[in-house]
Amino acid sequence: MFLPQTKEREYRFKLALRMGLPIFALILALVSNTLITTYDSLQVTFYIESILLLAFSIYFIFYLIYRGFDEKITEVVSKTFTREYLYKYLNKELKKEKEYTLILISIDNLNDINARYGIKNGDKTLYQVAKDVSEYLESKNIYNFAIGHVKGGDFVIGLKGNKNQYNTILELFCLKSSEYKVDDIEVKISGAIVDTSFSNNLDYMIENLFEIQEQIKYQKHTFSDEKINPSELESFVISAIKNRTFILLTQNVFENSKSVIKECFVKLKTPNAKLLHQKSYMNVINRLGLMVDFDLMVLEKTIACINDKESEIFALTIAPTSLRNPIFLMKIKELIKNKNKIMFIISEQEYYSYIEKFNNTLKSLREMGILIAIDRLGSMHTSFLYMRDLEIDAVRLDAQLTKEIRKRNYNSIIIGFVAMAQARGIKIWMKMIESEDTKMEAAKLQVDYFQGKYLSELEKIYEK
Repeated sequence: MFLPQTKEREYRFKLALRMGLPIFALILALVSNTLITTYDSLQVTFYIESILLLAFSIYFIFYLIYRGFDEKITEVVSKTFTREYLYKYLNKELKKEKEYTLILISIDNLNDINARYGIKNGDKTLYQVAKDVSEYLESKNIYNFAIGHVKGGDFVIGLKGNKNQYNTILELFCLKSSEYKVDDIEVKISGAIVDTSFSNNLDYMIENLFEIQEQIKYQKHTFSDEKINPSELESFVISAIKNRTFILLTQNVFENSKSVIKECFVKLKTPNAKLLHQKSYMNVINRLGLMVDFDLMVLEKTIACINDKESEIFALTIAPTSLRNPIFLMKIKELIKNKNKIMFIISEQEYYSYIEKFNNTLKSLREMGILIAIDRLGSMHTSFLYMRDLEIDAVRLDAQLTKEIRKRNYNSIIIGFVAMAQARGIKIWMKMIESEDTKMEAAKLQVDYFQGKYLSELEKIYEK
């Protein structure tokens, strides 16, 4: 048992004693007085009843104390519902209401506030944001709504009705919060909204809120407008990985006018032969803990498709977490053997703190002939840090730099990245090239690898 649990029990026991002593004293006084005044006429039942009364009093007091600690409804800091009670409350509401909406309000820079201004100011910010959100909704004639703190700087609000009723309210609040401050502390707030048209399952709805928030934050978009029930999507993903039902496509990447790399793309197939694109299924794979299985599946089939006569390198996106998994590394050694035409493309949002250990892992892969590329340079700070700290072979620029290549400030960024890469013997790779003008501009900036639909269409190399 942890020390906090031990101390919690001690505190509850002492509190129960303090509350129980007056009651025990009154019972003992009553029993003593009865014994003294009517001792001769007392029956045996009186003694039994007195013992039972004392026993039930002790049990009742201890039960109330312990249950009182277990049933926490409001959180100490934010004064909103605890996550446990919020989930319980929202599940009841979802069963009762045909249409129900959840809104996510997030303090995006809470960690920065805690680090810069101290935890007390962070707590104050949490409370003030919850208070201001509640007052804002009440100003829009919305009352008696559930609001709870789910994690970090994230609050979830439950409202009756569909999201069309609240879309404008959320947008106005986020717009109003663009210059929001708590005691001169700048607070960055973002929001997302979902309703029961997506799912009636609370867990799926809340997961979707965070996915929507990420899409808004990083300007991501799904390939298909068709909505898939999240529980069905999970079953489709599990089935596809288990049965190896997917399509493997490649696109040529050029150095000058020669194709030197084939990048691999994966579309999973559902039992009814529909296709799932990466942005539809990747979050599900992460949530289900199937990333290693998925990466192994793709790697196995890619290696099987490699023709020894081909000169191109096959590049596939691999999760860094998979590369840091010992089982995955063992499988790689079994699969690769003498085939050295593989490149792993990696990227992640959070910097891995044990960087030397990670670098050693990448070194061992490079010794086996596997090339390493870092993706999304220019949009994720982690990619820049990995370019600086890891021994790699190539870096791929974020697509936004390609789209805005004619802007002077963007070109200055690319020139800086090219200079850094050349100094370290790293190749610079640009994707999403959709015209000859863009290609010529990239060539002027001394980009090494060129990729895009203008240069090469996708080619299917495997389907099951």
